[in-house]
Amino acid sequence: MSHQNNSQRDNPAKMLRRFANPGHVAALAKRGAASIKQQGWESTWRKVSFRLNLALHREVWQYRADIPLKKELKAQKRQLTKGMPVISVVVPLYNTPAKFLREMVDSVVGQSYPNWQLVLADASDKEYQQQNQKYLSKRDSRICYFPLEKNQGIADNTNAALERATGEYIALFDHDDVLQPNALYEMAHAIRETGADMLYSDEVVLSGDLKRLGEYHFKPDFSPDTLRGCNYITHLCVFSRELLNRAGYERKEYDGAQDYDLILRLSEQAKKIHHIPKVLYFWRRHAGSTASDIAQAKPYALEAGRKALQSHLDRMGLCGTAELLQGCPGAYRVRYQVQGNPLVSVLIPNKDHLDDLRRCIDGLQQKAGKVAFEIIVIENNSTNPETFAYYTALQQQYLNCRVVTYQGGFNFSAINNFGRRYAKGEHLLLLNNDIEPLSQGFLDELVSYSQREDVGAVGAKLYYPDDTIQHAGVFIGIGGSAGHSHKSHPRKSAGDLYRLATTQNMSAVTGACLMVKTKLYDAVGGLDEENFAVAYNDVDFCLKLRKEGYLNVFTPFAEAYHYESKSRGSDTEGENAKRYQGEKQRFVEKYKDMMGEGGDPYYNPHFTLLYENYGYK
Repeated sequence: MSHQNNSQRDNPAKMLRRFANPGHVAALAKRGAASIKQQGWESTWRKVSFRLNLALHREVWQYRADIPLKKELKAQKRQLTKGMPVISVVVPLYNTPAKFLREMVDSVVGQSYPNWQLVLADASDKEYQQQNQKYLSKRDSRICYFPLEKNQGIADNTNAALERATGEYIALFDHDDVLQPNALYEMAHAIRETGADMLYSDEVVLSGDLKRLGEYHFKPDFSPDTLRGCNYITHLCVFSRELLNRAGYERKEYDGAQDYDLILRLSEQAKKIHHIPKVLYFWRRHAGSTASDIAQAKPYALEAGRKALQSHLDRMGLCGTAELLQGCPGAYRVRYQVQGNPLVSVLIPNKDHLDDLRRCIDGLQQKAGKVAFEIIVIENNSTNPETFAYYTALQQQYLNCRVVTYQGGFNFSAINNFGRRYAKGEHLLLLNNDIEPLSQGFLDELVSYSQREDVGAVGAKLYYPDDTIQHAGVFIGIGGSAGHSHKSHPRKSAGDLYRLATTQNMSAVTGACLMVKTKLYDAVGGLDEENFAVAYNDVDFCLKLRKEGYLNVFTPFAEAYHYESKSRGSDTEGENAKRYQGEKQRFVEKYKDMMGEGGDPYYNPHFTLLYENYGYK
């Protein structure tokens, strides 16, 4: 679940030469003075330290992890807390090293928010309990410490702490981790502002001494399919007592994945789930911790997680089977059963490029799977006689293929809308003629998601011919409009937080390979022929579905090569460039509200909007 930093770093020698230039030094001093006046000493010094350490190739996570300024913490302590709940921080202890215990407790006692309770259920050996009781007896009146007679496993130990919790909201906290000093304030403030009954934050994984960065966990807003791929929520998770009572306490049979099981059940019952895109939790990585290597530290936890996910699917009435995802410890795949005998209508616009079209259709015929399908080739302005000869042979070779002709210039939206008139299927697959299916059961996988009533558009994992990522879902806001996830990452990469290896909810998927129920295609008016003839029609279509409350899904288990629209030429020059810029401007104007302060809910404000490489800002 790691992520590599893609930021550009200055050469130290080059940086020193800049400081040797009197004019540059004067400009820096002027900017520095203005920054100090506007933002204060602490904020300015952090920025200077960040740049300097980055140039010297030093770890600088401390300046990137949303650590609040001292003045911000002071302001939070002075704020009135009316309407903000007491939060009970629940911690099961077991032979916790004294240093870890002190750092954990200090991080709670040092919170800028005063309305908390720390509940410590201690299942440690007797010598640890005696030391802990002596240390905690006079530490703070808000600490509720009690020893347990025996270790009953982490789920039951946590439940013992939950029973002693008196707060309206509860936070789960591991005995060897640390909270940011503003963690509980941010949670309580969000509860008051949003009314959410389940909340979670971003987090950072650190070394055992809390000095070295393991990785950032910058998360999307609530995404049910993403959660079924791995427990991306983890820490810091806060929920109401009322929600806990509805969902039920932790369950012993899922020890090792008890939090995943609980989070799944909480998410099923929650009225509102809110994500705070700030690092509020430091997850310590050391020998024996889950953050270190779950496959080695707690191999039983993987199977417990699979069972928890299967139980969730059963409760939700989702006919699917949860499987461990090989090569990605802590990640899962759900295989949904295709219901009934649906027909898929595959729409392929085409203008010549016979080799591309033949490869596309032959690949689909070989890789589709068990689902019934028809292929409708939509001929548009071909000039090569061999193309038309192929059309005749095609319909003789494959009885599920036919060719219809669209008269007029190239308008991707209009062509597909025209092709839809001939479609008989319950599902439509918009497919470029330069797509080559690779994975067996290609259509089966897409249909298994498209059939769900809560799902809108479904997209596949597409590669460039050099085996790098071309498409793994679309984010809004990248490049000022929209961009692809993890573009150009290696084909074998699992991505950040397994986002290339597991099914994800996304704002949009590419129209180069997009499946949707025919009734939904019709309900939102198909593709927009007038405003998005060639570009952004797919993203616009997906966002219309999103506005109607549907989930758009990217599945990495339907794989294909994409030869990137080479049959239609480039959008970077001539009339194509003018048309593209006009469509981009119309898209930005239409969805400026979605590209505002909050940004794409499935992305994260910590990631860059300049590039499609999933790099940090």
